Amino acid sequence: MSRDRFSLEGKTALVTGASRGLGRAMALGIAEAGANVVCVSSKPGGALATAEAVRKLGRTAWEIACDVADRAQLSAMADEAERAAGDIEILVNNAGTIRRTPAKDYSLEDWDAVLKTNLDSVFILSQRFGKKMVERGHGKIINVASLLAFSGGITVPAYTASKHAVAGVTKALANEWASSNVQVNAIAPGYFETDNTEALRKDETRSRDILARIPAHRWGEPNDIAGAAVFLASAASNYVNGHILVVDGGWMAR
Repeated sequence: MSRDRFSLEGKTALVTGASRGLGRAMALGIAEAGANVVCVSSKPGGALATAEAVRKLGRTAWEIACDVADRAQLSAMADEAERAAGDIEILVNNAGTIRRTPAKDYSLEDWDAVLKTNLDSVFILSQRFGKKMVERGHGKIINVASLLAFSGGITVPAYTASKHAVAGVTKALANEWASSNVQVNAIAPGYFETDNTEALRKDETRSRDILARIPAHRWGEPNDIAGAAVFLASAASNYVNGHILVVDGGWMAR
């Protein structure tokens, strides 16, 4: 197969949560494959370093701040992105948050914050950009799920609920939009070295138990996810619809 099938030359992508970690890695991977990238982060200037790294690759980049839990900000960000960059052909819904508390003590404030960030924003942005993808007859949406789209986790009930729902929304949208040549898929990262897993990595017992189950016997590094994002953003995945692609070092196979 020609490498051109994986080229994103001339495409424009939008990546939420692009300031660091998995979002930054996916933004840079997509840029390396040829795309221009709108880099979205929660704080003004948060994704400036990512945008500059994209430009160093010879691509065009834009940096926009948006609290994805705020629906008004989501709408304003989408408007700004389209004014600046034109049609968004690749959407990566990566922004997310996690709150760790035993379920019996879990506050509704934490529940709302996690669901608005991890789930509501995914549907709102997918609907906003996906409608135009359907009208144009092509587009790629990549949602970020989790291994907790398949299991329950511990002390993260809202996060688990949100990631199960992201997997469901991914399949629902794929069912409706695949016939319009819009592919909607998700990546389910395993245990990566990111801010979300800092508490786990500092817990010697949990960290040891997690590593013992991962066949690769290491935590994932952000760059480990870039190839999956490029594949799902490219023509190489044109017949992949509603799939949850696990990138986990073999965790789910154990």
